[in-house]
Parts: sequence; C-alpha cells; structure tokens
Amino acid sequence: MKKSQQIRNAFDKGEGIFQLIPAFIPRNFAKAGFRLRLHPDDYYAFGMKRGAIKERWLSSTTVAMNGPDTLADEGMSYVKDGKERFLLKDAIGELGADIIGEILYKNYGTFPMFAKFFDYNTPLFHHLHMEDEKAALVGRLGKPEAYYFPRQLNNHLGEFPVTYFGFDSDTPKETIKQCIRDYLKCDTRITQYSRAYRIELGTGWYTPPGVIHAPGSVLTYEPQWNSDINTIMENVTAGEVNGIELLTDNCPPDRRDDIEYLFDLIDWEASTDPHYKKKYFREPVPLEKTQEGCTEKWVAYHNEFIAAKEVTINPGARIILKDSACYGCILVQGYGKFGVYPCETAVMLRFGEPSGDEFFVSERAARSGVTIENHSKYEPLVILQHFANNIPQI
Repeated sequence: MKKSQQIRNAFDKGEGIFQLIPAFIPRNFAKAGFRLRLHPDDYYAFGMKRGAIKERWLSSTTVAMNGPDTLADEGMSYVKDGKERFLLKDAIGELGADIIGEILYKNYGTFPMFAKFFDYNTPLFHHLHMEDEKAALVGRLGKPEAYYFPRQLNNHLGEFPVTYFGFDSDTPKETIKQCIRDYLKCDTRITQYSRAYRIELGTGWYTPPGVIHAPGSVLTYEPQWNSDINTIMENVTAGEVNGIELLTDNCPPDRRDDIEYLFDLIDWEASTDPHYKKKYFREPVPLEKTQEGCTEKWVAYHNEFIAAKEVTINPGARIILKDSACYGCILVQGYGKFGVYPCETAVMLRFGEPSGDEFFVSERAARSGVTIENHSKYEPLVILQHFANNIPQI
C-alpha cells in the first residue's frame, strides 16, 4: 500500500484523530530529573555519548537541533497505525487543510508549533531564543514559548525550583556586555543580575523571543513555536562549564566575535521590564461555560503564537470536547477512551514502544467534538491540549 493511502486510511479509521508514539530526546548537558515515566533502563537509549533522555516532544514535525550525532527523525512524532507507523509531518503533508485547517495550511503549510516535557534535576543555563529576524540569518525560526508546571509529573522539584527571567531593571547594558566578553575568561555569574521566581505548580509563564531566562528544575510542559534554537549567555551553570559554541553557533560566522551583535540578541526592553511578572506570569483561567463533569482551564494564552488548555474529566464522566482548531494533546492522569481509541496515562514506558497517552486531533474532529470517557471510579482524567495561533484566545 502506498504511504498516501495508508495515511488516509488511518485518518478515516481514527475519525480524524491520530494516536502518536512517544518521541524522546537526549541531551548531553545537565542532570536528568527522571520524571518522564520512562523505564529506568532506557534513559541512556541513545548511548552514553548522547547523554540521558531529558525531554519528550509532543505533536512534533521538527527535527531536534542536537549536535552532529542527531538522527534524521530525532524529535519528530510518529503516528501509530496498527503495527506500522508514519511521520506526523508526512501525514500533514498528505492531508493538508483536511487535518490542520485552511488557516494553518495557508499560512504555514504545517502545524507550526509543538509541545514538550523538559525534565532536568538541575537548573538550565541563562539563555534566550532569537526573534525571527536574527534566526533567519542562520536559516531558522524564532522561538516564543510558554511554560506550565503540571502537578501530576512533579513528584519532586529537583535541586533548584526557581526560574530566572531577564535582568533587574537597573542593570547597565555595559555590565552584560562585559559578561559576554568574559565568557572564556572567568565565571561571569550572569544570573546575579537577573530576577528569580520560585516555581508554583499549577501555574505558568509566557516567554517571548529575546527574553533571557534560566528555567528551574521542575518538569515543565512547554508549548512552543517550531524551533530548537537558542543562545546561551551563562558560561557556568550548576558547576557545569558551557562551551563558547553554545553562545555563538547560532550566529552568522562573521558575527560570532561581535559583542554588540551578541548583546543585541537580547530584547532589552522586555528583559528589564519592571513589571515582568504582571505581564508574563500565567495563572490558569477557567472557561466560563463547561459541560457537566468537566472543567477546562487556559494555561497558555495572551500571545500571538501558541495556546494550551488543561481539561479535567470527573471519574465516570463522559463528555464531548469541542474546540475551534486542531491540536495535539497528552494525558497526565487517568484512563478511559479518547474518540475511537482507548487511552491511558503512562506509568512506565519502554523506549521506542507505543503508548496510549498522546493524540493529534484534526480541525474537523475538534469542531465536531471528541467523545471522551473517564473509566476510573476514583481519579480524574486530565489532558493537556496544545494549539497553534489560529484559535481565538482569551
């Protein structure tokens, strides 16, 4: 059977919904948090050189930017079709507007975002994601992102559950330029000029491109734009030295020694905003009208790129979940039925094996409504949904 026919048959059989296979990502920096519900024997499934698995990407059509040993499909989501599989990217290429809707297909030709769980036991480095203009100089996209800290996946908070955002508003620009100049000379301790916020489970943040930040050691659900680009401006993180290539590799070759260029990657106005928390902190916002047995809360909102929602279905309840656009989703608690598929939250996954916790819902199915059943008598069924920018946001 040709791939195109296989994709269309699976799409019809799933009534506009695909079941996705987990996509795990190794990183060779920092310590793993071991909260991804992966079997303990599988955390080094890519080999010791690649480091431990520290991320799971969701609804991804993007290849990870993960060094010279990156696999051709690393980070990309596969659709489960019986004993067979095919890339979600290929399915979207075949189905086009039938799966992602006219707006996304016309504007991007693909699903332009994905989500991830990142899981580090130590804090991440003070870094930023470029705006589109600077990212385009190296053939990449800018990266806005949002964070949400799900209670279900945070049985521990790691070594440093505090996130740095930007710089204190009184920080002189020359101070940060000197940190960049000294990247290879000494520990610049750049976070001493930043602002730290203790992470509160069940809440989140929005982080625009250009804002420098250092995420804390809590497992984080991150809806983001289709990009894996960053510039690391902290040269020592939790005792680990960061190479100069992490500062310069995503710059044009002739600008890598240009301190002014590197500094200008920072959105200084946003990074030093004295009301940063007021502008970018995100408390969950409940939907005003929900059906009996269900609560829905926006957890990522008020930006032009991405949105995310947490849906909780009571024990024994059956609902029809309607949305105006396509989305990816992941279960974080409970089990039951999702459309035509049995669904269950992962407890211990084996690397490379399918699961029953992740799905991609077409625009047609989302608008018609997905029937979801919670088969537990005791626990809620909790789902996180990630959307692109074609859904009206609060």
